[in-house]
Amino acid sequence: MPEADLEDVVNSIGPKLRELRDLNGLSLQQLSDRSDVSPAAIHKVEQGNMVPTITTLLKLANALDRPVSYFVDEEDSAPAYMVFTPAKERKEIFTSHTGIDLRGISGPYGQYFVASAIADIDPGASSGDKPLRHPGEELIFMLSGTLEVDVSDQTVRMVAGDSVHFRTDHEHRWRNPTKRPAKAVWIALRPS
Repeated sequence: MPEADLEDVVNSIGPKLRELRDLNGLSLQQLSDRSDVSPAAIHKVEQGNMVPTITTLLKLANALDRPVSYFVDEEDSAPAYMVFTPAKERKEIFTSHTGIDLRGISGPYGQYFVASAIADIDPGASSGDKPLRHPGEELIFMLSGTLEVDVSDQTVRMVAGDSVHFRTDHEHRWRNPTKRPAKAVWIALRPS
């Protein structure tokens, strides 16, 4: 990679971090609590006054549910007006939740507002004990198996053919309560 291109990639880390933090509705302190990176360091990275170490970048990416590649991938010179994803070329989407494998079926983050994935959910897997809450919307369409989704004080038990659409600014969580794997199309609207 030419030095000028490398410099562009490094210079894009701060703005990408700030944009993603804003999209998730997180203050510097909230992101600090999630990532174990000081608010001052996060601010310096966002302002371009500090190049993060790989450890810092890994912590921030993990806290924001993004792969490290999100921060260092070069942008295409022209926007993609259509993205074709062959079934065998679905990219893995990083998630901090265990027991769920996400494979992307939508275009790249930054160019599109909707993120979609095929989700394979292991028996007994869940989003954890702590409810999730962030800006946006999610739509889950079940392909096979069973998934329970709680939103605020409502719970639905979904099987193949069922769907649930909800705003993620309400507390929510999910779990596969069975001993069989589940598969779903999972769609998230990224706030603009």
